[in-house]
Amino acid sequence: MWFVLWVGVTACGLYLSPSAQGHGTHQQLGLPPCPSALFLDRPCPGCGLTTSWSALLHGNLGLSFHAHPLGPVLYLLFTAIAWTGLYGWIKKLRVRSEQPWFATWSTALAAVFLGFGLIRAIVTPHYATQTERWYRGISSIR
Repeated sequence: MWFVLWVGVTACGLYLSPSAQGHGTHQQLGLPPCPSALFLDRPCPGCGLTTSWSALLHGNLGLSFHAHPLGPVLYLLFTAIAWTGLYGWIKKLRVRSEQPWFATWSTALAAVFLGFGLIRAIVTPHYATQTERWYRGISSIR
C-alpha cells in the first residue's frame, strides 16, 4: 500500500511544475490555496511540501529546501518506507508497527514537524502569494 501511494505521489510531483514562490504548487491540481496562507497570511506546518517534493523530483534542491526545509527529508523517509514495504510484501514479511520504538519515532517525527510548523508560522508573516491575496479579496466579496 505504501509503495503504491509513493508511486502516485512521485508521479504527481513529476507532473507538477514547482512554484518558484515556494508554495502553491498543489493549486495546479485544482485544489484551493491553503486556508492558513489565505486567511492568516502565515504558513501551516505542511505549506510548501508539495512544492518541496516536486522541486526535489525535478532536481532543484535549493527550491526544495526553501519551500519546506523538512520536505526533502520527509520525501526520502517516505521513499525508504515505500521500498521497504514493497520488499516486505515480496518476501511476505510483516512490519510490526505496534512495537514501542515505532510509536516513539512516530511521535518524535510528528512533534518535530508540528513544532517546526509552529515556529515557521510565528516567524513568517506575509506568506500569501499575490494569487492568494487576490483569492482572499474575491472570497471576502461573497
